[in-house]
Amino acid sequence: GFESLSSATIRNYFGKMEEGGYLKQQHTSGGRIPTEKAFRLYADAYRDEGVLEKTQEESLEEAFKEGSKEVATLLNRSADVLSELTKCAVFVSAPRFDQDFVQDVRLIRIDPTKVLSVLITDFGLIRTETIYMEKEVDPGFLRATEEYFLWRMNKGEKSLFKTEGEAKLAQRIYNEMMVRHVVGYANFPEEDVIRTGLSKLLAYPEFNDAAALASSLALLEDQNQMRAVLRECCKQNQMSLWIGDELSPFVPKEAECTVIAIPYRINQTLAGAVALLGPMRVPYRNLFGLMQIFSEQLSKALTESVYKYKITFRQPTGSKQIEVQ
Repeated sequence: GFESLSSATIRNYFGKMEEGGYLKQQHTSGGRIPTEKAFRLYADAYRDEGVLEKTQEESLEEAFKEGSKEVATLLNRSADVLSELTKCAVFVSAPRFDQDFVQDVRLIRIDPTKVLSVLITDFGLIRTETIYMEKEVDPGFLRATEEYFLWRMNKGEKSLFKTEGEAKLAQRIYNEMMVRHVVGYANFPEEDVIRTGLSKLLAYPEFNDAAALASSLALLEDQNQMRAVLRECCKQNQMSLWIGDELSPFVPKEAECTVIAIPYRINQTLAGAVALLGPMRVPYRNLFGLMQIFSEQLSKALTESVYKYKITFRQPTGSKQIEVQ
């Protein structure tokens, strides 16, 4: 569309844009690239005019076409889909869903006196705890203890132990794990945070430098900062955007990245927010369209699941940033 402009005219325009702070030259012999100010101007102009490709819309419809009682799995799976479509890292805040039950347990021997316990719930939530043993345990005892867990939950036959001491130890492990699970489930001081797609950032030239990648990933390595971003989005109650230095409250100033976030709802009640992180040079119009449709589809899917399976949800007891209507 600029065939009628001479190279001199283009250089003149570029010079004026550089003076206005919209272009910069990283190297003397290099070309001009947009600044944070330019990206912000472009993003603000098209925030309400997002565009979506037909294949992207079809992918989102496919991802949400079937409701599920495993709401935690639904959130994780949908975050993976969004990351794949946007080629960005994604993080999501989630409320606590009630009426969840322990479905299965796995005990993994880390070393002779250390065991990793994995609890799998009906909603697809996975909780891990480390148990320290007073004496060495063998794999056979752990398998019998898993059977004991299932028997206590009315899901199998009563297991047989070699000695009464092993039976008492299994009971102690069961009691310890269940108390930890109940306490952790009932006390909910902060939102659960799901993150995925960090490896997608490696495809961008901006993150080829290890220092630049580390600065941008600083946000994704700090759950408190991720929560702060998502809470701010919920507070604004609309699609939110941070570019470059605007993220300085959450990441190091040298981080050259962009975060786009949008709230989602369950039965018209604000439930959390979903955000993506990428370089400043992202297709803003397309991402705006994707985020809008994603929020709508996620809200619809979660609402249907909550109604169908009679699930309730609650916000953190220690968080006042999100108000549930």
